[in-house]
Parts: sequence; C-alpha cells; structure tokens
Amino acid sequence: MSSNTFGTIFRVTTFGESHGAGLGCVIDGVPAGLRIDLDFLRAELARRRPGQSGMTTPRTEADEPEILSGVLDGVATGAPLAILFRNTNQRSGDYAAIANLFRPGHADYSWERKFGFRDARGGGRTSGRETVARVAAGAVAKLILAANGINVRACALEIAGIRAEKIDWDQVERNPVRAPDAEAAERMAQAVREAAPDSVGGVILCEALGLPAGLGEPVFDKLDALTAHAILSIGGVKGIEFGAGFAAAAMKGSEHNDPILPGGKFATNHAGGVLGGISNGDVFTFRCAVKPTASIAIPQDTIDRAGNPAEITTPGRHDPCLVPRIVPVVEAMTAIVLTDLLFLSKHSRLA
Repeated sequence: MSSNTFGTIFRVTTFGESHGAGLGCVIDGVPAGLRIDLDFLRAELARRRPGQSGMTTPRTEADEPEILSGVLDGVATGAPLAILFRNTNQRSGDYAAIANLFRPGHADYSWERKFGFRDARGGGRTSGRETVARVAAGAVAKLILAANGINVRACALEIAGIRAEKIDWDQVERNPVRAPDAEAAERMAQAVREAAPDSVGGVILCEALGLPAGLGEPVFDKLDALTAHAILSIGGVKGIEFGAGFAAAAMKGSEHNDPILPGGKFATNHAGGVLGGISNGDVFTFRCAVKPTASIAIPQDTIDRAGNPAEITTPGRHDPCLVPRIVPVVEAMTAIVLTDLLFLSKHSRLA
C-alpha cells in the first residue's frame, strides 16, 4: 500500500500514471459556494504543461480538466471535487528496451524493492506527470486563498549555478525559465541548452503574502514542517530552507533575530515569516533545491533485474531542467498546505 492523500480538512488525493489512461485528483473540503474559475484553472495548468518551450519535454498534452463531480453551474457544491486529465500523447514503446533495467537517479530500483513490481512506462506513478493533479488541486486552493487576501508566488532563483541578481516578479512569466531577472534568465536558458545531452538543476524561491499570524501548530504540525513535507513530496526536490535558512548557522543571535516593531511588524525577516512553527504575519518565504533531471541521453552504469551489470541510455522525451515546470507545482503544494491550515485555524472567511 502507499499513501496518495495529503491534508486534514482540505484533503487532496491524486491518482493515475504517466502512461495510463489518465490522471486526476479528488479534493475534499472545498467550501460550498466557491466559484470554480475554469479559466484560472486552465491558466495554472498551462504553466506546468509539457511542450511549452525548448526548456521542457516535447511531449504534448492538452491537460484539459474534466470536472466529474463537486461543481454545478460553475460553483462548488461541497461534495468531493473530482478532476480528470486524459493522457493522449504517451509513447510507452520508448521504454520497451529498458523495461528490465533500472534507471540511475530514478525510483525504479527502490520502487521495485518496496513493491516487488514497477511500471516501466515512464515511471508510472513516480513520473513528474503526476503533478498535473497537484496543480489542479493547488489552483482550487489558490481560489480559496485569494478570497482570504493571500497570494502564493514562486520563481526560478537559480539554474545551473546562475543566480538571479534581482527579484522582479513581473519578469517571471515573461521568460521560459521563470526567472525574476531578465538578464539572468537568458544566461540560465543558454546553460540549459549547452548542457545537452546532460541536464541541470536549480533553486526555486517561493513566497506567500497576506498570511495572518497564527497559522500552524507549535509541535509536530508546524507551518514550516508541513510545508517541508509538501514540498519534499515533489519529485526532484532535494532540500528546503526557510528565511535565512542554512545561512543562519553562520549568524549570531543578534543578527538572526528579527526586531519587532510597533504594530506587530518586523524590521527583518530572517525567520521566513514563521516563529515556533506558527506564522507571524510577515511574508512566508522559503527556497527549495531541485536536482538535475535523472533521464539523460548519456550512457550510464546500472544493473538489470537479475542483478547483472548493464549500461543504459534513457530514451523518451524529458525536461533538460525540471525547475521551470516545478515552479507552479511548488506554488500548488504551498497553497494546499496554507488552505488546510487556514481552515484548521478557523481564520478563513469561507470555511
């Protein structure tokens, strides 16, 4: 058995495989009366959709959402909201030659050791294609957050070691790597192209603005702990840091502590908007590290299912860099966490 559900009140279950008939999500806890903006949903999905630029896999999927339940005349009924995405452009034959081999950097080996079976068609359930369901659920969460004055946004802070030198949020959707710095974006894109047939990774910056103070619990269900759980559940993400993050290890307490100003404001935000696991009303901010894409057209050493040494070159269509398409997934998972905590705290104007 495996867990496919996340959340407590706002609960999201995803289903489906990369090369199966389709994928989707079932969302419990959507408030009755919430208007489900399909244009917004489609726009969010388009940001994650494959085939959108030379920075992504050439696989083309429309990712058109089919609302199966929970919506009537564009309004949530309070019943489970089910959304389906049918696969139309899978090429399972690409994987026939390596079905008996384990791809380095992928979940093939560990999945088979755990379950005794795996879907060799593009990774099945472990494929990044599963995130289409997360983005759909995250879009619904964003609608709820917007009604509460909360906005979640993310960008590519760094790709292939090239870091944005300024943060201009208006630039993020104007370049294929989703960087907040137009000049750095060009260098990032060039680095991705030059890496072929290899791949590169990067760092994503995420912010949530408008959070009320008081979200999160002080022990196990801390705001940052639940967010870390959500973000690290995204394939390819290998680390996360909040506020000053690992740089805090080299700071003194007098440097790291954020002075509190009249009116409950803070002079700095080294804490990342979280104190004791609870939001303090400042901007909630974190960064996550994304590894290079595991699927590369370079021969690598591996073994077959019998344990014999072998060499493998991963076929198929793959992103040379995961970062641009993970940006909306990071936003989605953050929005899901915040919506759930908002309902648990009873701060929401909709719950």
